[in-house]
Amino acid sequence: LWDAMKRKEVYATTGTRMTVRVFAGWNFEPAEVQRADFARTGYQRGVPMGGDLRDAPEGRAPTFMIRALRDVDGANLDRVQIVKGWLDGRGDLHEQVYDVLCSDGRAINDQHRCERPVGNTVDVERATWTNSIGEALMLAHWEDPDFDPEHRAFYYVRVLEIPTPRWTTVDAAFFGVELPEGVPATHQERAYTSPIWYTPGR
Repeated sequence: LWDAMKRKEVYATTGTRMTVRVFAGWNFEPAEVQRADFARTGYQRGVPMGGDLRDAPEGRAPTFMIRALRDVDGANLDRVQIVKGWLDGRGDLHEQVYDVLCSDGRAINDQHRCERPVGNTVDVERATWTNSIGEALMLAHWEDPDFDPEHRAFYYVRVLEIPTPRWTTVDAAFFGVELPEGVPATHQERAYTSPIWYTPGR
């Protein structure tokens, strides 16, 4: 545990116990995400979350391999995202969210987002939901379509679960009281990885 924290190879969640792994490199192929030696391949030819990419080979953009597994006692997964931040030539910071994989066969549109929401199975009155939507396991491969090798950048993975009852909804159902006004009845638990950094050559 301490070694992983020193390497920054860690991730956080909003409470769910989903599992997330990500590797970035310059030549990962889509089929490699499903390999039995996924982790060994990631370490040999790339860097894990918390790692550093440097000196992009000419004509190459970062490629990412991502695996996300739902909490065994929790909700299915809605989508896998990469959040990219970069400094342009003037030193201004930019950020872009890319949906890289959507559950239930949903396509990704020209704005790099899932074409439609995953849906919602929550029964607010009973504070329950069903895993009839979403996916238990999501395997994603992504290549940055807007990569500029001259710009410093970072990438982190965010994984969202399908909607589930918010704790206030659970309490209301358990104690038989009204939901608080102005508070959403549902939410989407999520995980965030440590970033992978890209530094241009000098």
